[in-house]
Amino acid sequence: MSVILLGWYDANARQMPWRVPPQDRAAGVLPDPYAVWMSEIMLQQTTVATVKDYFRRFIIRWPTVRDLASAQDADVMGEWAGLGYYARARNLLKCARAVVEEHGGMFPADHDALLKLPGIGPYTAAAVSSIAFDLPHAVLDGNVERVMARLYDIHTPLPESKPLLMEHARALTPQQRSGDYAQAVMDLGATICTPKSPACGICPLQAPCAARKAGTMTELPKKTPKKAKPTRHGTVYLGRRLDGAWLLETRPDKGLLGGMLGWPGSDWVDVTLDHPDSIPPVTGTWEEQEGEVRHTFTHFHLILRIMTAELPRDAEPQCGVFKPHNEFRPSDLPTVMRKAFDLIQQDNMS
Repeated sequence: MSVILLGWYDANARQMPWRVPPQDRAAGVLPDPYAVWMSEIMLQQTTVATVKDYFRRFIIRWPTVRDLASAQDADVMGEWAGLGYYARARNLLKCARAVVEEHGGMFPADHDALLKLPGIGPYTAAAVSSIAFDLPHAVLDGNVERVMARLYDIHTPLPESKPLLMEHARALTPQQRSGDYAQAVMDLGATICTPKSPACGICPLQAPCAARKAGTMTELPKKTPKKAKPTRHGTVYLGRRLDGAWLLETRPDKGLLGGMLGWPGSDWVDVTLDHPDSIPPVTGTWEEQEGEVRHTFTHFHLILRIMTAELPRDAEPQCGVFKPHNEFRPSDLPTVMRKAFDLIQQDNMS
């Protein structure tokens, strides 16, 4: 089956800014492990369409792992803003610095050595090993899980079925062209063996597909139902000095939005905050704005009320610092904080 899939990939490989096309790879062009690693970190729980522009900006600004390792944390976090799952950005920097300090600026080809680097788990280590170094390590992302579940008609729900799906993925991974095969099976899941309405009629693996024979392909993979997400509430304070400077803080490295620029505010708690016990970051005449910010994280929904104030030039905040207007870029804010800024901008224009 791997031979059939590789033939399909040679003719249908998606074009990616981090990918070496199969024809070029056959001619001896090798992938850049740095580009492969960065793309895999960015693609965790994020779509290809979203990642492409971020990847291009990062590669232009920091073209090598040494460039990234020497970057300022705030600059990297600012470029990452909006991509979500911000622990990935912190680990991106930690990993780049570890590669420079421990491996002389060269990503190790050894799978076990990759696993020891910050932010690299089993999937990423396998992906970098296979795609960048052509080592026969099976990858198992959501696309590959779906292909394996259908190919072998596996009805055990995820995540319980992961070990069995990995067993099948390993069995199909060839010793030669392992990197192309890893990308081929991911492309198959992304373009043909899709979650809904799979295009079985043009699938290169339609003949051996057990789910197609059984007519169960649209039912697979099955998943254990997720628990309902709780809703948390909080308050953010958007204060602006008379000279135009905004009051901002850098969030602690640990926790949600760690290391990101944001508005000072309360903790996010599971109770409705009609009258929250929240202390403004600086003395001022704070007014609650109409509307609210709603945002969904992996494990909970968040509702934020927004307080704003015009602050005097001599205001002394208890937390955060004033950032001059010409140094403030709303694009440096994570999505939930940008939503708060956008809401008050809309109110000012209405």
